[in-house]
Amino acid sequence: MATLSFKLENTDAKSKARAGEITTDHGVIQTPIFMPVGTVGSVKAVTQQQLMNDVQAQIILGNTYHLYLRPGLETLEAAGGLHQFNGWKNPILTDSGGFQVFSLAKQRKLTEEGALFRSHIDGSKHLFSPEKVMDIQRIIGGDIIMAFDECPPGGSEYNYAKTSMELTHRWLNRCVTQFNNTPDKYGYTQNLFPIVQGGVHTDLRIASCEFISSKNATGNAIGGLSVGEPIEKMYEICNLCCDNLPKEKPRYLMGVGTPWNILECIAMGIDMFDCVMPTRNGRNAMLFTSKGIINIDNKKWEKDFSPIDDAIDCEMSQYYSKSYLRHLLKSKEYLGLTIASVHNLAFYLWLVKQARLHIQLGDFLSWKNEKVLQLQQKL
Repeated sequence: MATLSFKLENTDAKSKARAGEITTDHGVIQTPIFMPVGTVGSVKAVTQQQLMNDVQAQIILGNTYHLYLRPGLETLEAAGGLHQFNGWKNPILTDSGGFQVFSLAKQRKLTEEGALFRSHIDGSKHLFSPEKVMDIQRIIGGDIIMAFDECPPGGSEYNYAKTSMELTHRWLNRCVTQFNNTPDKYGYTQNLFPIVQGGVHTDLRIASCEFISSKNATGNAIGGLSVGEPIEKMYEICNLCCDNLPKEKPRYLMGVGTPWNILECIAMGIDMFDCVMPTRNGRNAMLFTSKGIINIDNKKWEKDFSPIDDAIDCEMSQYYSKSYLRHLLKSKEYLGLTIASVHNLAFYLWLVKQARLHIQLGDFLSWKNEKVLQLQQKL
């Protein structure tokens, strides 16, 4: 058993992009990396074998709120944790549930103690305190577990954002204490990442970065972005946070985003990303490709028998035609959801792998600037 470590291998000369390697007890993660979201212990419409072989995912997410409610902690602990329960052999990161509680605004109440909320499944009442969230994530069994935070809405006014950030910091102190006072489970090391908050306010974000950095965690996350604020403001805050977080620790930008968002944020020094966009958009007929965006619903693809994207190192992307995938989605065949989801995830993993390669080659910035324009084209 070993604590998570991060080795910085290359830094781009003309930007702040970095290539590195995160080592956990469940394997090595090459950064920059995209993490598919497996909210309830599965990535929608995609098997673990497809994640491993077609998508080439190195780490996936599980969500504390959803897994706590169903299948529940008793089942997960009896299984030996989420790795044993769902058969995923690589690292897992567990999100604390803070964002889900935030999204339940009409069904939750925040206090100093924690967040009181009603289950979206049966309306039952539950309390998430920082201590309980640490215990739940220990039982779920993430290699990386997230601190419990409040995620304020995008564009929150200064006083709300400040009060929210200070609550997040007090909760973090309790998370750290509980984490340090409880043992790892299942025979491998679990690692706690704190989360920077502060809305879109520069001084709050700097203060939060300083507070989070003082905890000397094995990695740090940036939360509360891509929640309704303008995209340029997101970039500004992301850049600011990267400048104020330790360079020797991995930086995780939570819940972002489009392929071009990811490339821009890699240029600022972000190492880890997650987002539901590739699978959600895939299920709704939007494909991300190496040449741009395809709405596979459009009639123009009806007789296009070329591969979905033969530039992507994914058997499904190269094997199935645009015409066939369009037919499946139009026919509401489940196979169409799987092919579209696997392709989009494989594209995201291909994209961060390409970014890593160009950081190593020393031409990342020029490649990124060209690729960002290309990826946004509607084909």
